[in-house]
Amino acid sequence: MWLLFLCALCFVLVVGAALFIRKTLLKDSIFSEDSLRPPAPLVTDEKQRDAVLKKGFRRDHIPADLDAVVIGSGLGGLSAAAVLAKAGKRVLVLEQHDQAGGCCHTFQNQGFEFDVGIHYVGQLHENSLLRVALEQITEGQLQFVRLEEQFDTVLLGRGSERRAFHIHAGKEEMRESLRRQFPNDTLAVDQLMRLMKEAARHTPLLACLKMMPLWLVRFLMRTKLLGRISCVFGLASSSHSHLMAKLTQNKDLTALSSYFFYGAPPRDSSFLINALFLHHYKRGAYYPRGGASEFAFHIIPVIQKAGGAVLVRAPVQRVLVNKEGTTYGVTVRKGQEEVEVIAPVVISDAGIFNTFQKFLPEEIQIKPEIQSLLGLVRHGMGSFLVFVGLDGSKEELGIVSTNFWMYKHNDLDQLMEHYSSLSREEVVGNIPMVFLTFPSAKDPTSSIRQPGKSCMTLLTMAKYEWFEEWKNTKLNKRGPEYEDLKMSMARELLDWALEIFPQLRDKIVFMDAATPLSNMHYLGASCGEMYGAEHNVARFSPDVVAKIRPQTPVKGLYLTGQDVFCNRMAGALHGGLLCASALLSPKIYIDLLQLKKKLKRKTARKKA
Repeated sequence: MWLLFLCALCFVLVVGAALFIRKTLLKDSIFSEDSLRPPAPLVTDEKQRDAVLKKGFRRDHIPADLDAVVIGSGLGGLSAAAVLAKAGKRVLVLEQHDQAGGCCHTFQNQGFEFDVGIHYVGQLHENSLLRVALEQITEGQLQFVRLEEQFDTVLLGRGSERRAFHIHAGKEEMRESLRRQFPNDTLAVDQLMRLMKEAARHTPLLACLKMMPLWLVRFLMRTKLLGRISCVFGLASSSHSHLMAKLTQNKDLTALSSYFFYGAPPRDSSFLINALFLHHYKRGAYYPRGGASEFAFHIIPVIQKAGGAVLVRAPVQRVLVNKEGTTYGVTVRKGQEEVEVIAPVVISDAGIFNTFQKFLPEEIQIKPEIQSLLGLVRHGMGSFLVFVGLDGSKEELGIVSTNFWMYKHNDLDQLMEHYSSLSREEVVGNIPMVFLTFPSAKDPTSSIRQPGKSCMTLLTMAKYEWFEEWKNTKLNKRGPEYEDLKMSMARELLDWALEIFPQLRDKIVFMDAATPLSNMHYLGASCGEMYGAEHNVARFSPDVVAKIRPQTPVKGLYLTGQDVFCNRMAGALHGGLLCASALLSPKIYIDLLQLKKKLKRKTARKKA
């Protein structure tokens, strides 16, 4: 009887889905090959770039008859706005910083250009879904440079105990490289690669949970049908360390399976997320030609074409909510006054905490449905970056496009647990991990735009609490104690980097650092986090995945970006696509997949 009911239910769901898809496909798609243009020459003129990236907020710059307003110009906000613009919607994006882009923005200091959050991107091979989506929201103008096949080196231990492991791109090369480096654990490598493939293949089902009615998700969970549909839900709910312990006892291999640090130690993070990060680069690692600011520079014209705009120096103060509990716009601080911007839809790319705890009226903040959502997540760990300017070209300095991830030892759980337990006074001298990258070595246009100069970026995680004492101070006026802590941490990371590249010691002409307070100032991060809400394993349980979706309990208010799906560039972009799907229809993803298949068939015919 139960089996009969299950078969009947599956039949109803499949037929319903087929009828729905057929109905949506009858409508015109907003995506097409015809919207792409041949890439234009790289724009290096600062005035031309500033006209796009730094257009300031003024009353007369607000477009009339807005369909939506977006808070924040990170990739989640820009991608949602661009998709809506392609559907003919007039959208205004408001950015509190003095330039658009969020983590995609770049800045210059003493002639050096540094990126903030885009260090390299994967899944951009020909006709991939991510590439097709980016081409559509930039009209084909965003170009990428493929990095070396060995795109990452992981260093475990220091001094004579240091061991180097290399991560290679390639459908088979990644697996074979790891097998060569772990000859006694080839079975574990094969199992890890298999699970990575399963994770990547079935991850779209997680996105489906955010588009399905909540009652249906609860039904599938209660009847345990969700686990029968796919193993991805089990992988998402599994502790990374716990699952890896079933595959191998080799701590070096275990460390390599989760070397992308983002705040949560492996025992507290989802196996699925770590597996996806590694799989993300399986088909190659890429860097935007012209630098990270090219994302915003080429998305903004698409928004403008539909009558919208992207305005900076526009700090949103409040989301406006009427007596019926429906949003109708936002207010923006302009000097000593607040300017109302009216729109029937408000999309927030400012993160779930800012959205619910800062922008909403207090009487709505305290509602049980809002508090329930906030209770599902917690603040992610902050980041600490060091920006180093070097005198010399890539060739003169002997720097490479490969990224380096360095850890004091191979027990990442113990290492991160100890680090997060430190007091502020104990931090200096005890930083256990650092990411090292040379953006100028990845981008061939860097030698043209900043000839004779190179840059190095160092990154580690940092607790907001270490810097909280200075949260109410102004930028560059936080006092000698703050500067001493900041630069002491910076010098410690630099000394670690110089162990790998000692030839750079006499070539350093500039160095500065960014703490979690810098992220609060420039990115609007509520507690200095760069990756949004913490990516712990609880966040990726099916129940939480389904509940944290673009739609919010406030009618007309939507979320986009990293907090909707997951962190990094691809996560933010999918957050934008999910938001646009919630506002338009699930047809957004269907159309992208249809276009992807069409392009793939076209490529196959050319090669035949």
